[in-house]
Amino acid sequence: MANRHFRTLFHRYDKNPILTAQDWPYPANSVFNAGAALVDGTTLLLVRVEDRRGISHLTVARSADGVGGWMIDPEPTLLPSPKSHPEEVWGIEDPRLTWLEERQCWAVTYTAYSAAGPLVSLATTTDFRSFTRLGPVMPPEDKDAALFPVRFGGRWAMLHRPVATAWSTGAHIWLSFSPDLKHWGDHRVLIPARLGGWWDARKIGLSPPPLETPEGWLLLYHGVRTTAAGSLYRLGLALLDRSDPTRVLRRSADWIFGPSEEYELKGDVPGVVFPCGWIAQGDDVRLYYGAADTSVALATAKLSELVDFITSSPAG
Repeated sequence: MANRHFRTLFHRYDKNPILTAQDWPYPANSVFNAGAALVDGTTLLLVRVEDRRGISHLTVARSADGVGGWMIDPEPTLLPSPKSHPEEVWGIEDPRLTWLEERQCWAVTYTAYSAAGPLVSLATTTDFRSFTRLGPVMPPEDKDAALFPVRFGGRWAMLHRPVATAWSTGAHIWLSFSPDLKHWGDHRVLIPARLGGWWDARKIGLSPPPLETPEGWLLLYHGVRTTAAGSLYRLGLALLDRSDPTRVLRRSADWIFGPSEEYELKGDVPGVVFPCGWIAQGDDVRLYYGAADTSVALATAKLSELVDFITSSPAG
């Protein structure tokens, strides 16, 4: 139920969750944190699937309307390959999907869980059946990465979240650049975690890939608030300059979406809403998010309302 004192931007699908382990054609413990893309008019989710060992892999689910009638690959679509890619020894997780028009392929940024900790890896595909791994692009510990779909000044740009050291001010969203998608540099903190009692204090990270609008690049990011009952994952918005992503134009003060339903509050990791993908068609936005690290859920919004909200938010 919406709180009448706050503006509701994202509306949950009334038949959530839309995908659970019970829907899977092979044994799985949980399914969550799906990247999303519109491919030839079909909604495609690249879903994180955790097996009963605790190791994750990725599997494709397709739907004509992006809501129901999901056709799930009968076996894992992309498995960890620790023999050829030792950084994947403990699984692959949390994909984000970006169409690179210049290269005519999809880029998949994902977390590879190595013996030294999680790191950012990159793969490309044209059909979501075969994949070309480019390997690690950031050392551990790092995750929550996504590419922009275009170059800036001849360079690709990637948002990601290195894990901070114990003495630092927190875990922040960083921006890095590359001439070739393999070698990355010019690293900088883009959006710092706030301090104190804020909903996004100490630890934040990118959620789905950046979405281009006439007003700038719209970002949806998560903030982690540590409470006596555990961590709460909530979502807020930011806006970057369209031609210069190093410039943060706006950042929401309030969180706009957080766990409140039973399927978000109960599960393997309670109190989590964690989107890795969204799809915009005209003014309609569909947000696909992991609920309590257990299932995939759907929320919808109007792009015009998201942009209106962020452009009226405080300067970044």
